[in-house]
Amino acid sequence: MSFVVAAPEALVTAATDLAGIGSALGEANGAAAATITALLPAGADDVSAAIASLFGAHGSAYQGVSAQVAALHQQFVQAVQVGAGAYAGAEAANANPLQVLEQDVLGAVNAPTQSLLGRPLIGNGTDGTAANPNGGAGGLLFGNGGTGFSQTANGVAGGNGGSAGLFGNGGAGGGGGAGANGGHGGAGGLLQGNGGAGGLGGAAAAGVNGGNPGSGGAGGSALLFGNGGAGGQGGMGLAGTTAVTPDGGTANTGNAGLISASVGGPGGNGDGGTVGQVGGTGGAGGSNSATFDTGDAGGGNGGIGGLGGPGSNAGAAGTGGTGGTGGMGGNGGLLFGNGGAGGQGGTGGTGGAGGIAANGGVGGAGGAAYASSSISAVTAAGGAGGAGGTGGVGGTGGTGGTGGVGGTGGHGGLLLGDGGAAGTGGTGGLGGTGGLGGSGGLGGKGGDSFAIYTGAGELSISGNGGAGGTGGVGGVGGTGGSGGAAGTAGQGGLLGQAGLGGSSGVGGTGGAGGGGGAGGDGVQAGTATAGSDSIIIQGTAGGQGSGGSLNDDRVRP
Repeated sequence: MSFVVAAPEALVTAATDLAGIGSALGEANGAAAATITALLPAGADDVSAAIASLFGAHGSAYQGVSAQVAALHQQFVQAVQVGAGAYAGAEAANANPLQVLEQDVLGAVNAPTQSLLGRPLIGNGTDGTAANPNGGAGGLLFGNGGTGFSQTANGVAGGNGGSAGLFGNGGAGGGGGAGANGGHGGAGGLLQGNGGAGGLGGAAAAGVNGGNPGSGGAGGSALLFGNGGAGGQGGMGLAGTTAVTPDGGTANTGNAGLISASVGGPGGNGDGGTVGQVGGTGGAGGSNSATFDTGDAGGGNGGIGGLGGPGSNAGAAGTGGTGGTGGMGGNGGLLFGNGGAGGQGGTGGTGGAGGIAANGGVGGAGGAAYASSSISAVTAAGGAGGAGGTGGVGGTGGTGGTGGVGGTGGHGGLLLGDGGAAGTGGTGGLGGTGGLGGSGGLGGKGGDSFAIYTGAGELSISGNGGAGGTGGVGGVGGTGGSGGAAGTAGQGGLLGQAGLGGSSGVGGTGGAGGGGGAGGDGVQAGTATAGSDSIIIQGTAGGQGSGGSLNDDRVRP
C-alpha cells in the first residue's frame, strides 16, 4: 500500500514557480510574433513571395499552438494552487478537533485538583512573572516546575523555581537583580526527577546591599530518585572607584633674574608641583641696558620652568570588590542520585583607574637686551627662553577584586550516589588602568634685543625660544585580583564517592599602563631690531618636547 505525503507550503512555492515560467514563455512568444508571422519576400518574383507566405503560415501555426499550451499551463498552475489550499484546509480541520479534544480531556482531569488544591493533576507549572516571581508547581502526578523570574530591579532576589509533583523536574531559579541573590532551584519529583538549577547572583551595584554582589541560588534537591540541581554562579564584584586628581592650583613662580648694566641674571626655576599642582612658571631672565659709549650688552637667560606635579599615588584608585559566593548544589535523591555541583564564584570587580598627572610648568621668558653707542659698534643679545617643565607621572591603577568562593557540592543519595563537585573559585578582577602622564610645559619666549650705533656694524641677536617640556610617564597598571577559593565537595552515599574537589579561580590580568603625556610646545624666539645698516640675527623657536613613555608593566598574582 502506497502513501502520499503532501506539504502545502511546498505546493504553494511550486505553483508560484510554474506561474513564473509560463509568464516568461508568453513574453518570449509575444516578442517573436512579428518576426515569424509577417516575413517579407526576398525578391519581387512569385517564388520568393510563396516561400515567405509558407514560413509566415508556419509562424502563425506556432503562435496558435503556443496559445493552447499557455492555456493548459495556466489550468495546471490553478490546479496546483487549489490542491495546496485543499491540503492546508484538511490539515487545519484535522488539527483543531484533536487540540480541542486534548484540552477538554486535560481540563476535565485537572478540574477537581485545581479547585481543591489550586494545582493541576497533569501539566507543567507556570513560569514566574514580575508580579509573581516564583515558578508555579508542576502537576501532582506529572509535570515540571516553572522557571523563576529573573529580576531587573536592584536589590530584589530572583524567583525560586517551582517544585515538581510525583514525576518531573524542578524549575530553575531566576537571576537576582543587582546586589541580590539568585533564586533557588525547585525540588524534583517525589518519586523521580531532578532538582532545578539555582539562579545567577546579581552583580554588585553602588548603594545596593552595601556594594556587595549577590550569591548564586542553591540547586534544588531530588527526593527519592534523581540528581540534585547545580548551584548558581555568584555575582560580579563592584568596580573600584577611579582616582580623581585634586586641583591643587599652580606651584610658585621662580624669581626673576637681576637687572644689570652688562649681563642680566638668569631667572629662577619654578617650583615643582605637589599632587594635583601644575608646575610653577620659571622666572624671567634679567634684562640689561648698556648706554655707554663702549661695550656690548647681553640679556640674561630665562629661567627653566618648574616640574609638573605627580598624579595620584598608588592606592588612590579604588580596589575592585570581591565576587559573590557560588550557590550550593542540591542533594541527590534519598535512595539514588548524585549531588549537584556547587556554583562558580563570581568574578572580582575591576580596579579603578589611576589619576591623571598635572602638567609641567611654563619656561621663563628670556631677558631683553638694549645697547647703544655713538663711538663704536655694539652687540645686544637677548636671553634664551627657559625650557618647559616635565609633566608629572600618572597615578597607579587600583588592584582588581578577589574572585568569589565556589559553592559547596550537594550530597549524594544515602544508598547510592556520588557527591557533587565543589564549585570553582571566581576569576580575579582586572587591574585598573594606570593614569595618564601630565603634559610637558610650554617653553619660555626668547628675549628681545635692540642695538643702535651712529656708524655701521652694530649686531642685534634675539634670544632662542625655550624648548617644550617632556611629557610625563604614564602610571603603572593595577595588580590583577586573586582568584577565589574553591568550594567544598559534597559527600557520597553509602555506595558512592565524594565529589571532585574544585580548583581555585584564575588570577585577574594586570591593568594596562597609562599613556605618556604629550610633549610641550616650543615657543617663538625673541625679536631682534637695530639700525638700517646693522646686522640682525633672529633666534630660533624652541623645539617640541618629547612625549612621555607608556608604562605597561602588568602584574598578575
